[in-house]
Amino acid sequence: MGDFYGVPLERSDYLALGPHEQSCTPETFAAWVESLKGDELLAVDLFSGAGGLSLGLKRAGWTVAAAVDFNERALETHAANFPGLSLHMDLGDPDERARLVEILKPAKIDLVAGGPPCQPFSRAGRSKIRSLVEKHGRDPQDLRKELWNAYLDIVMQLKPRAVLMENVPDMGLSDDFRVIRIIEERLEDCGYATQVRLADAWNYGVPQHRKRLILHARNDLDRFEWPEAQKSWTTVRDAIGDLPSLPPFNKGARVLPYSKPRKASEFVSQMRKDAPRGKIWDHMTRGVREDDMQIYEGMTSKTLYTQVPEELRRYKADNFTDKYKRLDWEELSRTITAHIAKDGYWYIHPEQHRTLTVREAARIQTFPDDFRFAGVRSDAFRQIGNAVPPMLGQAAAEVLLPVDGVEAPAGGLTPYWREVRATLTDWAQRQRNGGDWYHLPAAKARPVHAAVAAVLSGAKVKSGVLAEVFGIVRTSSTLTSTMLAKMIALAPSSAAVKRLERLTPLVDNVAAWRKLDDVPELLQLKPAELALFRLLSGQDLLLIGQGSLRVAARVNDSTAHQTNRLSDGRVNMVKLVGAGDDAPLRMAALRLIGANMCHDSEPVCGSCPLRTYCPQRETTLLDDDMKAVVTE
Repeated sequence: MGDFYGVPLERSDYLALGPHEQSCTPETFAAWVESLKGDELLAVDLFSGAGGLSLGLKRAGWTVAAAVDFNERALETHAANFPGLSLHMDLGDPDERARLVEILKPAKIDLVAGGPPCQPFSRAGRSKIRSLVEKHGRDPQDLRKELWNAYLDIVMQLKPRAVLMENVPDMGLSDDFRVIRIIEERLEDCGYATQVRLADAWNYGVPQHRKRLILHARNDLDRFEWPEAQKSWTTVRDAIGDLPSLPPFNKGARVLPYSKPRKASEFVSQMRKDAPRGKIWDHMTRGVREDDMQIYEGMTSKTLYTQVPEELRRYKADNFTDKYKRLDWEELSRTITAHIAKDGYWYIHPEQHRTLTVREAARIQTFPDDFRFAGVRSDAFRQIGNAVPPMLGQAAAEVLLPVDGVEAPAGGLTPYWREVRATLTDWAQRQRNGGDWYHLPAAKARPVHAAVAAVLSGAKVKSGVLAEVFGIVRTSSTLTSTMLAKMIALAPSSAAVKRLERLTPLVDNVAAWRKLDDVPELLQLKPAELALFRLLSGQDLLLIGQGSLRVAARVNDSTAHQTNRLSDGRVNMVKLVGAGDDAPLRMAALRLIGANMCHDSEPVCGSCPLRTYCPQRETTLLDDDMKAVVTE
């Protein structure tokens, strides 16, 4: 094979792990369930990987009765570290899902958890798939995208009390949370209350930058209370500062001597709780190239790849500005991902001239020192990078613990947010039949109305004039020269005239309206104009504007419209927009409320259809009362 990378390409030894002493098979599963005390909370972990989420569930109080994954090395790891079932299954196959449900019949499953594969949702994944489609003829409909549907199918068949789904934020952000909104709606249809949250892992003890999307559902009560977040983060030093130093060019070993420092961090004490005294497992890394050693020797945690001497670079600095990253003892680590299985350049030790070891990566992911990973070194890195950090998994699972004396009502819950959305929908439908109709999608798609709204968006036109302009095209499915001339005659300024003249390519062009995708190109719509056109044409999307974000934040009792507009701000909107045929109508209604009522200062709360559900309404009204007193 040679040494293309400058070091011998050699695999580590293979770590074979036997099954847990209390593991079982599908044939003995019923007997295993019978052997339990009877009061255990049983969970199923789908797409379990090595078991990061399973460990979090265990720490939160559940017994993982079964875990399912398609990766054999990860399942070998899971089977060694957990009792119960570790099943090799392709959950994309309906027959396999039916077999799983049949196997689980002897158990009362309280919680279904898991993280459907997320690669197609991540930015990196989408780019790779696009490349494979273009260069290698791959089917663009990557079926891994649909495994969330398989996950939901199993939930519907098992009907657990609670559901936990974990994924990358891009699963929501990349498609306006459409899949998440569909999942929530289907769960609500079955009597579950739901919650979506973007959780920062460091808030729950994980020593790295890592934001994850967490979806919760439960059918016993409509309440989701997270554990209190940490006030300070766990640093890289807190996490791995106690581990033995490795001499230069030393790759470590499967077993090394270990001496716990007298002033070990609380994190280290947790990691060492069940570890063998006097030894550390899997403290091993890759060999180091001579030129990499020179780079490492000149690096601090602030060094950029562009600052590496040009003669030592093997990658183009303009494409790989952060190719090498030395971690900082007093900071969080960068996110541990599966890429660490390919190289460790993003994870250079804070002071030793090497990349992280398996055990260091496991620590940063919050796997304890007694947790072993089956396979060769790269298998271990991949399992660690793909895992849910157990500490984050524990925090997310604790949200769903049962409450003493609370049982699921017959027929399930009527979720709070479904009631809020129903109120918003009713109000929007009334507005659509009144004077504000042109701000909302028509009951039947009217792309002419949407096109006029798009080109006039941002123009300063009084509402009375707007009503007259839109009245010309209210029932029209095409645009004639006469209609355009009438609208231009009503335009109050030359700027408005120029905007309306952009509609000229659509005049008497009947064919253009048959294929809506052609309209934006003919009008050369800007991104914001395009989004409005699509919304008013009845397409399902989140139209991110300050007004709608403000409405959603206030109803969610949040300030995300001022701080995290494009992440937490969107999550707030998800609850109000929901899914289904009326989602575009609700989205447009939020935009209308934000523009006409829910102002940044002096909001008109008395006219807002959501005032009953707005926790910040009392504060706003109190502020108004105080202003009145001062004025008097």
